[in-house]
Amino acid sequence: MDNHASLNSRQLAEFVTSVFRDHMSFNHLLGLKISQFDGEGVEVRLPWHEKLTGNPIQKILHGGVTAAVLDTVGGLMAILHVVKDMPDCSLEQFQKRLAKIGTIDMRVDYLRPGKGREFIATASVIRKGSRVAVCRMELHNEQGEHIAFGTGTYMVG
Repeated sequence: MDNHASLNSRQLAEFVTSVFRDHMSFNHLLGLKISQFDGEGVEVRLPWHEKLTGNPIQKILHGGVTAAVLDTVGGLMAILHVVKDMPDCSLEQFQKRLAKIGTIDMRVDYLRPGKGREFIATASVIRKGSRVAVCRMELHNEQGEHIAFGTGTYMVG
């Protein structure tokens, strides 16, 4: 991809998704898969595997993994929401802005033990200003049981 060519919002969204999918080692370590992404919603899937265990007796998802998945889906949503309103820009310009985006604060409410064969995290934007976006994130298992939800505040400007 040419760093100086002008990219539209869809191309920027695909670039962001590829960064989260292909270049973030922690996401690979967890086994995260991005199954939906656009400016209105994001879905990330996490297949269960033993290395994610938080309680070996109950075989439930580690609370830190739950928080990491919620933060990942919230951060991705915040960035994609910014991208959808951006005018065409070069990849170089966008990468400079992307370098300034990050989590400011996040709250996680654990609703029930993380049991399941697959976990699905979704996010939506509650509010976005010129500098900060607030996202609502949810984690369910493959049976639709609500495992946790979170609220994340992200620096976007």
